[in-house]
Amino acid sequence: MVNQSNQPLPTGYQLDEYIIERQLSLGGFSIVYLAADEKGNPVAIKEYLPNSLALRKSGEIVPQVSDENLPAFRYGMRCFFEEGRALAKLQHPNVVQVLNFFRANETVYMVMKYERGRSLHEFIHRNKGQIRESFIRGVFARLLNGLREVHTHKLLHLDIKPSNIYLRIDGSPLLIDFGAARQTLASDQPMLKPMYTPGFAAPEQFRSRDQLGPWSDIYSIGAAMYATLAGTAPPAAEKRAERDELVPAIKRWKEGYSRQLLETIDWCLQLDPLSRPQSVFTLQKQLAQRHKRREPSLLSNLRTRLNKPIW
Repeated sequence: MVNQSNQPLPTGYQLDEYIIERQLSLGGFSIVYLAADEKGNPVAIKEYLPNSLALRKSGEIVPQVSDENLPAFRYGMRCFFEEGRALAKLQHPNVVQVLNFFRANETVYMVMKYERGRSLHEFIHRNKGQIRESFIRGVFARLLNGLREVHTHKLLHLDIKPSNIYLRIDGSPLLIDFGAARQTLASDQPMLKPMYTPGFAAPEQFRSRDQLGPWSDIYSIGAAMYATLAGTAPPAAEKRAERDELVPAIKRWKEGYSRQLLETIDWCLQLDPLSRPQSVFTLQKQLAQRHKRREPSLLSNLRTRLNKPIW
């Protein structure tokens, strides 16, 4: 089936105990809605609806799935449901909170706590070139607290990128939109195109699931930090494997940020999984180290000429 755009559920539709208000986002794997529960509290509901397998036309509720695509659709639905079950066990301020998950309309829905704010992706584009090191360290240090909890529960995110890092109104980060079910679906069903995000997916996500681990999410963390500085994603890992044209952070921003932060980003972006930090704890220790900002080149040149301090 050729990819198509699925129609969202209509405004006012009663979905289990929730009322659909409007569509929040549409992706190749799902649709996310703003809805209200029985008490009128806002929630976000994610609907499993991969557009490569299913089609819902205007005026329809139950998606159409061909006999040919039905096994893959059901397999992905089961992965999505199990992911919801696993995420519901997580209670961490920096990980999206899953409140409920259920089957309806011959697919699966995941109900999450609705948070107000904006994505890191939006923040980057509004503040390109003006993002301070203290902001980067603060956001990613707290985000890693959440990711560490995810890994403790033997889960992987597999789709960390600025658009999946949500910044609440108070500035605290939230890890959203897990891609583990998508990765499982893509890996086990050769008829489907891989569902990764170029530039942020680790190279092992292009190969075998057996190579995936915490280090895979750590690559994505490094790519997200790199994108925070660059304003755009780094080159895709599969292209880097053929010809690595990535300009290391330590070279690209050597005057603007501490050497220690830039080396940490480059460490995370190593193509060899064994050359990266192997755990979130290791990366957290690295980010928490005291650092000294590089001095402006003009000041360094003056000191060299005078051969004495100039204060």
